Amino acid sequence: MPSQDFDPVSQDSHAQFDHDQQSREPTPAATDPRTVVIAPDSFKGSVSAQDAAAAIAAGWRRIRPHDQILNRPLADGGEGTVAAVAAARTDGVLHEVGELLGPDGRSVIGHWLQLGGDTAVIEMASVSGLPLMEYLDPLGAGTYGLGQLIGAALDAGMRTVIVGAGGSASTDGGAGALSALGLELLDADGKPVPPGGGGLAVLAEIRGEARRPEHLIMLSDVEAPLLGVHGAAVVFGPQKGADDGQVALLDAALARFAGLLGGPTDRPGMGAAGGLGYGLVAGLGAEIRPGAPYLAELAGLHASLPQADLVITGEGRFDRTSLTGKVVGHVLQQAAAAEVTALVVAGQVALQLEGVPAIGLTELAGTAEAAIAEPERWLSEAGARAATLL
Repeated sequence: MPSQDFDPVSQDSHAQFDHDQQSREPTPAATDPRTVVIAPDSFKGSVSAQDAAAAIAAGWRRIRPHDQILNRPLADGGEGTVAAVAAARTDGVLHEVGELLGPDGRSVIGHWLQLGGDTAVIEMASVSGLPLMEYLDPLGAGTYGLGQLIGAALDAGMRTVIVGAGGSASTDGGAGALSALGLELLDADGKPVPPGGGGLAVLAEIRGEARRPEHLIMLSDVEAPLLGVHGAAVVFGPQKGADDGQVALLDAALARFAGLLGGPTDRPGMGAAGGLGYGLVAGLGAEIRPGAPYLAELAGLHASLPQADLVITGEGRFDRTSLTGKVVGHVLQQAAAAEVTALVVAGQVALQLEGVPAIGLTELAGTAEAAIAEPERWLSEAGARAATLL
């Protein structure tokens, strides 16, 4: 298939098929079988990546039932990472761990995915994520449960641990996770500091050593350093409920923590997930990697492209930010490099790329509200429409 031109040409466009085409019911195509890779991100707050891929595939099969479809649901390290990898990797084994400490101190149930004999995939959002908070607590929210989940994987003999770092509720620099793995964080009286980033303000001493896997990889596309005007507290603290005074307190507390734990604080990604990047690197020797490319490789996208005639990707809104380290941008780049035709399905389409058709669910359903109310229906319809364009 011809290579795709990847230059954006418009920021305000709609699906690349006209209203008359929308109104016609597609008819089954009778052509030679093709291979189609379906690799969407989740449609945030609406449908998971795996359910989106399945719905698009169902619509495609209505029109082209004899084509080979390879579903490769993807994620970027945030919410849905474990589920997306599990859906794409039939060799994965999902483990449940109960009675973990959630970000606000309540108990949560966590899961980790085993790949092969010694690799674990863990999603921070599932045990220390913002949606788990009963109410925002920028100073007290912590990552202790994440450390417990890493510990459970180590107990099971895992040597490599991959942590998706998106969706954090806390700004504790990963201190909670390190504490769960054995590091002692003490105040001036030798007592454990309170949980959360606010507790680090009274940190006076660090003792012991945290358990660590042989290889630890943190997935994040955030390039923020730990401290300062571009750091974890200043940039992301307000999203977690911090006011100006609390932002200043958290930044100073993270600086205190880093002063005692040691190591650089200004590397890209150190400020990701409330400073978790710093904590995992300085405390556990982690490596920070961009999430979308790493998980695409893990899910088998790259291995699927050489045999593909078409790749379909998608997300809730397709715009210029889609090309900045996100799943859809990575899929389009890889498709172009492999000279495979690509197509985008999105809830809303606000960007047109030369040579890359885009189908908007809002245009299909008539309104955004209708598309959100029945996302899988309209994703299936989008899959059928896409099949008529091949």
